[in-house]
Amino acid sequence: MKIVIPGGTGQVGAILKRALDAAGHEVVILTRRPEREGELQWDGRTLGPWTEAVDGSDVVINLAGCTVSCRYTAANLQEMMDSRVDSTRVVGAAIAGAAHPPRVWLQMSTATVYAHRFDAPNDEATGLIGGAEPRVPRYWRYSVEIAKAWENAQQQAETPATRKVALRSAMVMSPDRGGVFAVLRGLARLGLGGPVAGGAQYVSWIHEHDFVRAVEFLIDREDIVGPVNLAAPHPLPQRAFMRALRSACGVPVGLPATKWMAEVGAFALRSDTELLLKSRRVVPGRLAQAGFEFQYAQWQQAADELVRRVHKRGRRSSSAPR
Repeated sequence: MKIVIPGGTGQVGAILKRALDAAGHEVVILTRRPEREGELQWDGRTLGPWTEAVDGSDVVINLAGCTVSCRYTAANLQEMMDSRVDSTRVVGAAIAGAAHPPRVWLQMSTATVYAHRFDAPNDEATGLIGGAEPRVPRYWRYSVEIAKAWENAQQQAETPATRKVALRSAMVMSPDRGGVFAVLRGLARLGLGGPVAGGAQYVSWIHEHDFVRAVEFLIDREDIVGPVNLAAPHPLPQRAFMRALRSACGVPVGLPATKWMAEVGAFALRSDTELLLKSRRVVPGRLAQAGFEFQYAQWQQAADELVRRVHKRGRRSSSAPR
């Protein structure tokens, strides 16, 4: 198959390209700064020569959008909104104008669309969309508005010949440098991987192999349209999540952090506490109903495998000739 991935130079794009290349597919990456074979230039806002790659392709997987690992200032939140909505609209326009449009358009979304809650999990049918929770920071509600606008941009695209799926993804865990797992593992190894603000908030996640398998599953399942949660079936409280990661790393103790300590740490890392404090209790209702089986359903199993691969990679690097 020919698969076009707008915004495919980030961590998730690298995961998908690696797997899709290995499976023998032709992968075209749309990026603002093409550097490698198979990459085409686009600006994420306007139509251009890149649309020729979409016309005649089998699948489009749009991952475009600026990083959420930043301070949630008004300017950064607006950039998050614009980069996601603009890129989705222009991808929709390219598909609508194609003589031979792709049969499926997978659009990245986010599990952040669901409400901050502890009482019950969120699936696609019964989950609570966020934005109306009491006693949460106002900008958390804007994050939900970004997610809703992102999905609406895909829904509103006039692409009758192309099936549309919105990927409400949890954090994708891989051993790649610079990814979220690398950050969490680094905290655990430093002894800082304890409960944050009590640690009751839920963490949703998905192993990279299951993410790729879920994407391939959704490409093949012609009967699935609309939002789909890409998250392992067993989210767990942050204190238990980090305890499992410390176990995988062989670190027995993790220092706890209060809410204000988390604020200081997030500021130092030029990130935001929403990523640490919002309770994302998300489960894969539609995937489970469709018969998808996770290879890594439990976090301890996933964490152990990811840490083993990090160590294996480190041993290869240290033994390489210099």
